[in-house]
Amino acid sequence: MIDDDQSADSPAADRYAIIVAGGSGSRMKSDIPKQFLLLRGKPILQHTLERFLEVIPASQIFLVLPVTDRTTWLNLCEQHQFSPSLTLVDGGATRFQSVRNGLSAIPVTEGLVAVHDGVRPFVSAEIIQNSFDTAARTGSAVTCVPVKDSVRVVHADGRSQAVDRSHYRLVQTPQTFQLNLFRQAFAVEEQPFFTDCASVMEFAGFPITLIDGSYENIKITTPEDLK
Repeated sequence: MIDDDQSADSPAADRYAIIVAGGSGSRMKSDIPKQFLLLRGKPILQHTLERFLEVIPASQIFLVLPVTDRTTWLNLCEQHQFSPSLTLVDGGATRFQSVRNGLSAIPVTEGLVAVHDGVRPFVSAEIIQNSFDTAARTGSAVTCVPVKDSVRVVHADGRSQAVDRSHYRLVQTPQTFQLNLFRQAFAVEEQPFFTDCASVMEFAGFPITLIDGSYENIKITTPEDLK
């Protein structure tokens, strides 16, 4: 379901964010991990964190990085005079493991947690705020946008078939959940079809609420995205 009501609120003290920044530069064709590439004079990851700092304090943000990237990030922070008191968490071998590491670092059991891609720097504070407010009411808030293009499904025998694109959404982040439900979901064994946090929650039996995102809220993956 799509939930547009932004009337509910939850104290900022109960809100946490896990920013996952474990990407490499392979698809970007860069030796530098894409989250560290400069955009308008600042690392992409810094832009992303600044959007969340508009909504919650730095002490409630958990940045998940590969161990090998920690020194690079700290050097960039010093270079760009960016020094929020957020918590650094070691990443895992997969996104599921990285999110679980971030979740383990959060010191409370009740509240809300937003999970966001470190390379989605164009997310707005309004989307982040709405995700927290919606999750406070419904248990979850998964950001998405309608599909613009025509869509076809390809069957196992190679045949393709047109489908009604109005029934489909492109999923983004943040994906925000009530902490107690999120902890229950991430207690399951990792599955190969876990592509995001919503798929983990759904596998654990929890319903998913969709909220409107933005076509500008892109994930920077290739050189074309950066342009």
